[in-house]
This record gives sequence, structure tokens and C-alpha cells, in this order.
Amino acid sequence: MAYLYAVRNMFLFLLLLPFTAPAQTIGSNSVFSFVNLAHSPQLTALGNINITQPGNDASLAFANPALLNDSMHSAFSTSFNAFFSGTLITHAMGVHHSAKLNTSFAGGIYYFNYGKTTETDAAGNILGTFRPADYVLQVAAAQSYGEEWRYGLVLKYLHSAYGQYTSSGIAADFGVTYTNVQRQWRLGFVAKNMGVQLKGFSQEKEDLPFDVQLGFSKTLRKLPLVFSVTAHHLHQFDIRYNDTTFDSNPFTGSNGGGSFTADKLFRHFIAAVQYRAGANLEFTAAYNHLRRAELKLSNAPNGLNGFSAGVGIRAGKFFLRYARSYYQHNRAYHHMGIQLFLKEYMRVI
Repeated sequence: MAYLYAVRNMFLFLLLLPFTAPAQTIGSNSVFSFVNLAHSPQLTALGNINITQPGNDASLAFANPALLNDSMHSAFSTSFNAFFSGTLITHAMGVHHSAKLNTSFAGGIYYFNYGKTTETDAAGNILGTFRPADYVLQVAAAQSYGEEWRYGLVLKYLHSAYGQYTSSGIAADFGVTYTNVQRQWRLGFVAKNMGVQLKGFSQEKEDLPFDVQLGFSKTLRKLPLVFSVTAHHLHQFDIRYNDTTFDSNPFTGSNGGGSFTADKLFRHFIAAVQYRAGANLEFTAAYNHLRRAELKLSNAPNGLNGFSAGVGIRAGKFFLRYARSYYQHNRAYHHMGIQLFLKEYMRVI
């Protein structure tokens, strides 16, 4: 009966969140917002957020630490992508499962290199150059509770350096999953980026990009398809971008008004589907309504903004993944990654 109490407490927590945390910032009004970008190709293909996807892709453990498990033991995962304006993003992580402690551990780094930038003073005089960068160091641990439940924790150290301006902070993610093996579905919950800014860019401290997520995945029995739906920012209903230049009220958004609309509701959801052609090939597609809505320009076509897709293929002992998503009309963002298991090369692991 313990799991019934856990489910009850989880939903009570979700019901209370809109009343207990209405002042959390959204959009780009928080510091260290780079952590919201998908750090792996599969996550990019799944629409940027997914906390219940089955499989042994170790990189998903930093989306939900409860996904970390013993099947990922000795996994090493890394990804590279060239973001817009010459930004280079790298992610690398490794996993170790301790049978003695019955605990899976992971550690990794997520690094943003923005290239060389000209440094000027207020008058526009060139003083030299500098290299702005962001990074987050992460460690995670996860355990099981019975056969269906799994829970995990991620601890993060975040740092940004933009010339003479630097900032650092600490944060934690807590995740839980419930898996029904017989019916092949999974429910997941994550509270992300709970923490503080240790050092601000100025004397005023800023909020971290806090988020509460709930997800569901279902694997079909007679077809090799996995469907998933993920809800994010459950602590605040209206998550339209709030431009305080035009609206100083943090509860209404730049368009004003707090009434219910279908657009406000669907901005919380990401839908994804994955086709698995055996253990060596997978195809993924997803739709993120928040991204599509925020990138819409008046009287202009929206193209494929909000849509993403990816493919994964096993090549010998390597599993290669590629994802493609859209942030601008007719311009794609490419994400590539690779995973291998060190135990296949080193017997001592």
C-alpha cells in the first residue's frame, strides 16, 4: 500500500504548487537558463523535455535522475552540436552501478562555448577580446523502492563567465518514476533546478529556472511504438513570456489577462512518439507547442518551429544518435551524439 500513499502525496503536491509557488520566474527572466536546452540528441528529438522514456540511454538520467538504472552501468555518453551564432555545446557523462549499495551513480559536464567576442567600453572603444562561456557540473544517484518505484537526485554546480562578469550557483533535481512492467507504461515526476545563485552578476541575486514536470510513456504491445506526453511548468498556469518592459505584473504575461485559454493549456505539453525497429534502430518525432507559439511572428509563416525528429542506430559497439529541431523558419538545429559501454572493452569494470 506504500505506493498508493506516494501517488496520493504526489498529486496533493501538484495541486498545491500553483498556490505555494506563484512567484517563480518563467521565460528568460531567470539566471542560468542554458540548462533548459536539451543536452542529448534523443532529448532534442523528444521535444526538449521527456522524463519517462524507456531504454538505456544514459543521457536521459539528467532529464530525470530516476531513469538512472543498472542497465546503464559503464555507459559513456557524449554529444556535440553547433548552435546558432557559432555557439558550440558539448555534453559528456559516465555511469557506474554499485551492486553493493544497490545504487546507480552518474557524473557529467555540460559546456557552452560562445567563441571569441570583442570587448568594448561604453563609448565603443575596443579593449580586446574575451571568451564567454557557461557550464554545469552534475552528479546523480538513483535507487529502487520495490519493483515499480525508482527515485533519484541530481546535484549541480552552475557557472557563467562573460568577461569581467561571472556568476555561480547550486541546484538540485529530484525525480520519481512508477513503472508498470506488465502493461508497459511509466509515470514520472521531476522538480528541477531547486537552488540558489551563490554569486550574482551584480549585487542583486536572481532566480533559477525552477520547473515542475509530470510525464507519461506507453509502449504498445503489438507495435514497436512508444508514445509519451510530458507536462512542464506545472507550478504556474500562464507561462507566456512576460516582457516586463510592457507589463510589470508577473502573473499576467505580456498579453495581459489571466483567463483560461486552450493556447495557455497546451503550452505546457510536449507529445512524442518513437518507433523501434529492433534493438539497433529507432526513429523519434515530437511536437513542443510552447516553442512553436513563442517563435510565431505576426503575419509570417511559422514553418516547422516546434517540431523535432531524430534517429538512433547501433554501429558495432557504438550507438549513434542524430536529432534535428527547429527554432527559426526553415532553419534547423542539428544535434549529434554517441554512447558506448566501457564494460565491453574493459573486463574489470
